[in-house]
Amino acid sequence: MTKSYWNINLEEMIEARVHLGYSKKRWNPKTAPYIIAKGKQPRNSMHITNLAKTARFLSEACDLLFDAASEGQNILIVGTQKLPQKTAELVALAAKKARCHYVSKKWFRGMLTNWVVTYMKLFKLKNLKISENRGRFNSLPKRDAAILKRKLSTLQKYLGGIKYMKDLPDIVIIMDQQKEYIALRECIILGIPTICLIDTNCDPDLADIPIPANDKDPISIQWILSKLVSAISKGHQKKIQEKRSVPIPKSRIQKGRRDSK
Repeated sequence: MTKSYWNINLEEMIEARVHLGYSKKRWNPKTAPYIIAKGKQPRNSMHITNLAKTARFLSEACDLLFDAASEGQNILIVGTQKLPQKTAELVALAAKKARCHYVSKKWFRGMLTNWVVTYMKLFKLKNLKISENRGRFNSLPKRDAAILKRKLSTLQKYLGGIKYMKDLPDIVIIMDQQKEYIALRECIILGIPTICLIDTNCDPDLADIPIPANDKDPISIQWILSKLVSAISKGHQKKIQEKRSVPIPKSRIQKGRRDSK
């Protein structure tokens, strides 16, 4: 795995409230190695995440995503929670910027473990979109056209973020382990590596790369996403540069000259 410098600044993490965890009465004891300021404290006191470990695991996640993107692997970001506000929107915007797949509305049970059914739905979405663009709905009775438009709208809403995904993802980024537990279990069953934001109420043992961070604050989520997106984008740039630097075989050049004659 390539080691790079990702400009992870502790002061920025504090400003983004990455270090703030849940209250002591809601914590998961498995997160103890990632917490500082624990011990004899009031029951309602808030746990503080060890930002040194956050920086370490975030750097590892960025290295993994950089390598995956440079190799052209499929990356999926999952974040469907409505609270904190705009989290799902942040996930969608980050995924579009990084040119990777995302699920931001709802995770359907079996979306990955029952991939054949999911792929058929994506195929249906593609066909309905083509029909709409070519004006085929206009030639149908109003009732039939309305049914197809409603179906297209539903598929686009829930599967639009993965409409270009032709196979199972190689890496899945999960923004809220508690909310996306079904998605996480499917990844574990299929052996798909996961990168998870781990707040103090989560189980870090379930993720391949746990990132100890505040998963209930949109500012914290946006900051973490910005680092992950940066790593993916740089990986894509590396892949494009490598393609451009590959010399064209002489046989293809000579064939092109003969064809032009």
